[in-house]
Amino acid sequence: MGFFDRLKAGLKKTKDNFIGKIDTILAGFGKIDDELFEELEYILITADFGIGTTNRILDVLKSRVKEEKLTDPQKIRNMLQEIISQMLDIEGKGSYGLDTNDVPCVITVIGVNGVGKTTSIGKMANLYKKAGKKVLLAAGDTFRAAAIDQLVVWSRRADVDIIKQSEGSDPSAVLFDACNAANARGVDVLICDTAGRLHNKKNLMDELAKMSRVVDNRMPGVSRQTLLVLDATTGQNAVNQAKAFSEIAPVNGIILTKLDGSSKGGIIVSIASELNIPVKLVGVGEGMEDLQPFVPEDFVKALFED
Repeated sequence: MGFFDRLKAGLKKTKDNFIGKIDTILAGFGKIDDELFEELEYILITADFGIGTTNRILDVLKSRVKEEKLTDPQKIRNMLQEIISQMLDIEGKGSYGLDTNDVPCVITVIGVNGVGKTTSIGKMANLYKKAGKKVLLAAGDTFRAAAIDQLVVWSRRADVDIIKQSEGSDPSAVLFDACNAANARGVDVLICDTAGRLHNKKNLMDELAKMSRVVDNRMPGVSRQTLLVLDATTGQNAVNQAKAFSEIAPVNGIILTKLDGSSKGGIIVSIASELNIPVKLVGVGEGMEDLQPFVPEDFVKALFED
């Protein structure tokens, strides 16, 4: 099964919760009126598009209906598909997934415990390795010994090297060693794990700033990214996490995990619309190949088409 088929299967719960209800509502209305828009609003919110994003979608929808003088509710479906597609392509040029040409690079991965951060790092390492890049992992989540051990397991699965120290070590010291190793070994991509807890803002800012200074010192001029891992099953709570992290770190992209276990796939649109942060990767399973670049066109196609 290709990734598009896995994505389509993974979106089944969202599709049933969203498109299934949309089709039922549209079939039950003989005209486009305020009552229909109220029903659409309810469906969008329950699919976790969020209130702000839902209002933006409906504003555009109402404007187009008025402009084109539409009366047939069945025309709404295609319009929704077009509006959502435009919202997802926030940079207007499909700048998603991993830029495997922008190397060497250092990627810092952040997120709270339980979202699938460490496993996402392993799977991302696999993607870069399959693209022919030399990858090194840094076990910067020294808060839990289990996090270090887990990343070691994933480094073996992806067949990439890892730099680690003992539990309780300074994450910046781990990154210092990793930067030196990356320079010595000609590494293309250095991926650094971080503590999986939502610190208070000052502590997190201080920790990330210290790690940033290490990279500046040891790998000056290198390309850098900060990716935030979110759990799709948590719905709007994931959006709230994204808001909190983006206030204290320069988040360049989102890795959205567990999409296959969620009926709330609308949060992808909510993140793009409210935060203007692209979703880079999506996960639809536990396997090594089940984390892949997010392609807006594929997402909308899997969601809307039979």
